[in-house]
Amino acid sequence: METLMDAPALNARLASGQRTVLLDVRWKLGDPDGRRHYLDAHIPGAVYVDLPTELAEPAEPARGRHPLPPLPSLQAAARRWGIRTGDVVVAYDDAGNTSAARAWWMLRNAGFRSVCLLDGGLAAWRRAGLPLRGGQEEPAPGDVTLTDGAMPVIDRAQAADWANQGVLLDARAGERYRGEVEPVDPRAGHIPGAVSAPTTENLDDAGRFLPARDLRQRFARLGADGETPTAVYCGSGVTAAHQIAALEIAGITAALFPGSFSEWSNDPSLTVATGAPAGTVPAGTVTSAEGSVAV
Repeated sequence: METLMDAPALNARLASGQRTVLLDVRWKLGDPDGRRHYLDAHIPGAVYVDLPTELAEPAEPARGRHPLPPLPSLQAAARRWGIRTGDVVVAYDDAGNTSAARAWWMLRNAGFRSVCLLDGGLAAWRRAGLPLRGGQEEPAPGDVTLTDGAMPVIDRAQAADWANQGVLLDARAGERYRGEVEPVDPRAGHIPGAVSAPTTENLDDAGRFLPARDLRQRFARLGADGETPTAVYCGSGVTAAHQIAALEIAGITAALFPGSFSEWSNDPSLTVATGAPAGTVPAGTVTSAEGSVAV
């Protein structure tokens, strides 16, 4: 299945009665009110997905701020969301899919292939003048059976050595990569050898993913050319999934470091680098609002 579905295509699918499960994954660092936003207005039929409790386990220093939940927990959540075998699932948020991509990646990793992102998220749906409604949706329970391990992942030992064999992309805001600021993790900076590749640069001004050609050019400049082994991390493994979606659109397969910098920076035995690599122009300087979603 394609990585993205646009708002007109989703609307046509819903109007035709084709079975579709909509996941509203509104969550941003510093904004704990995703559920309230959902209750105020969401795409009709969408079920709310709570990222901190359904797409993550409680934080652990050894596993990061948003550890991946075990497969039985994810399967139980997917069935609560109403997902059945053979369904098409469309995930969205209101921040350029920077949180919805977590659900996309987790379902894909669990062997569920027919899942995509609503390109442009809720903003694109609104711009198209399509209907919204409030309140809580109560889907019938699903019956999906999930597996595990369908997407490539790396651990901290592999992350430490990754720059020697390929390219390790840091999806956080540039100022966090350089160690100028660090709002949540115990040390500021980046994994040595990583390349700054802010997630927000995957998107246009309307919050839609850039065209595949533009993404291929962007990642090629960063060293991810489709031939070089590529891995991605962020602060806690959330927006790194967005980077992996962008790489997939560009035709590039990439591995995720689930614990990301929140796991790395909690281990005092691991080195943290700061600044921009010698001979490079610091990239990814973004506004604080953009930086707030790079987690």
